[in-house]
Amino acid sequence: MNKNIHLETDRLILREWEDRDLEPFARLNADPLVMQYLPRVLDKKATKRHMKEFQKDFKKHGYGLYVIEEKETSEFVGFTGLHNVDFEASFTPAVGLAWRIDYEYWGKGFGSEAARAVIDHAFNNLKLKELVAFTVYDNSRTIHLMEKMGFKYQKGKDFDYPALRVGHPLGRFVLYKLKP
Repeated sequence: MNKNIHLETDRLILREWEDRDLEPFARLNADPLVMQYLPRVLDKKATKRHMKEFQKDFKKHGYGLYVIEEKETSEFVGFTGLHNVDFEASFTPAVGLAWRIDYEYWGKGFGSEAARAVIDHAFNNLKLKELVAFTVYDNSRTIHLMEKMGFKYQKGKDFDYPALRVGHPLGRFVLYKLKP
């Protein structure tokens, strides 16, 4: 296995970020449909900053957000992986599962396939005891994916995302947890 490839599934390679990922990642972050439940689309400069942070996380924590690449075509599908929740909340410190998939690949099962590989790695290799996942309260597609992965809604644990002002239309989040 290539040292830059960390996880594989039947159809996907999950690997660290490379310079060649900047263009498709910037396209993903500029898509208003993909970014619908995030505060804003991101320009290329912000995308590059995120990519560098993602690369640092692997060195710092031994895990991070992986590029999802389709095996058959080597195409950039999006990203998924683990991140340390970097804000204070009732459930932190915590390790979260996150993902963002290019619209072209929605509905093909790539998100759940990649997430399952990350969850398996988190519990079986990294020996994590719990993962969290959260999203805007009305993001039904993401909520469906979290529930499909086995995450359980934490009733009474909804929270306001700290980087957004109280009352922001995207500011109220639901919390889900998963244990091995």
